[in-house]
Amino acid sequence: MPVASMTIELRIEHAQSLKDRRQVVRSLKEKLAHGFNISVAELDEAVTWQSATLGVAAISGSRDYLTGLMRQVEDAATRIANDLGATITEAWWEFLEGAAD
Repeated sequence: MPVASMTIELRIEHAQSLKDRRQVVRSLKEKLAHGFNISVAELDEAVTWQSATLGVAAISGSRDYLTGLMRQVEDAATRIANDLGATITEAWWEFLEGAAD
């Protein structure tokens, strides 16, 4: 089965504390996970208050479905981040090695 993995780099300019950062990250994770059939997790430690890295994973019987899903997730993440006062500085996705349909 194909598995897709996405990494999202997030910039949170307005965050003045770890609490501010957590609120944005938690909200983005919950909205993405709730809106799509995906898993979302924070990938890095809270090195700075203004940045975060999220990982997204999805599995399906179809590479075509996953391609469309990852595009939708990236678009939604951009919109949600903007609504939360954050910016996605970089996002990329790939099919994991060994995943075949």
